[in-house]
Amino acid sequence: MFELKWIYELILLLYCVSLIGYFIDFIQNNRKANRLAFWLLSMVWGLQTFFLLAQVFIEENFPIVNVYDSLYFYAWILVTFSLIINRLFRVDFFVFFTNLLGFLVMLLYISTRAQDTLKDQGVALVHEMLVVHITLALISYGFFTFSFIFSIMYLLQYRLLKQKKWSAKLLRLGDLTKLDHFSYIAVILGVPLLLIALILGVTWGYTSGDAFYWYDSKTLGSILVLLVYGIYLFLRVVKGYQGRSISIFNSAAFLFLLINFLLFGSLSNFHF
Repeated sequence: MFELKWIYELILLLYCVSLIGYFIDFIQNNRKANRLAFWLLSMVWGLQTFFLLAQVFIEENFPIVNVYDSLYFYAWILVTFSLIINRLFRVDFFVFFTNLLGFLVMLLYISTRAQDTLKDQGVALVHEMLVVHITLALISYGFFTFSFIFSIMYLLQYRLLKQKKWSAKLLRLGDLTKLDHFSYIAVILGVPLLLIALILGVTWGYTSGDAFYWYDSKTLGSILVLLVYGIYLFLRVVKGYQGRSISIFNSAAFLFLLINFLLFGSLSNFHF
């Protein structure tokens, strides 16, 4: 039983890292990230296929008997077609969102079936999802904080240059282009982590048996934070915003993050 729980955790870990790689490729057209994500997802497919064949040939049960078993087969189909399309075509938008849906479906299957097949270990696995949800959310907040600091440094450097105040501080703040780029990279890393954290949190809320509210202040606030940083990426990647304007927007986005973390958290019904 312990080994099965460990394999479930490995599948989710590989899937998470693969999603991050596909997101980076989706935003930056990064082929290295795409190749890494492809091979990680291939490992997920290999583990899924092994369990699927074991269920068909050893247990003599094709996984479409009930809704929960169908979730597993559905997730396997999504991963299979995603790998084929990623290998043959260049459709980043489709591949990323297909895998995002596949991760959600796989997560629902594992969180529901694990409690039945693993008993106490399954319950522990579901509650570990809550720990991972909180951890990933805080790590994403860390990246957003780094991005905010780089943006503030950019704005300070920009002001010193405009005022022609040449000093040692000017050199120590760093190059404007690098500050702008580092701020952007930090957001690229933070957004998929927060997205995965939200998926884990919602899945845990529906499968743990505890009360879950979509209209909870912290839940809505976290979705809005993700939306705000999604707008940042849209302005940066699609509209081509750079420099001072996007740094100001990023600073405002971080202030909203602080409001969500400090204020909305205190008003939440089940967050603490």
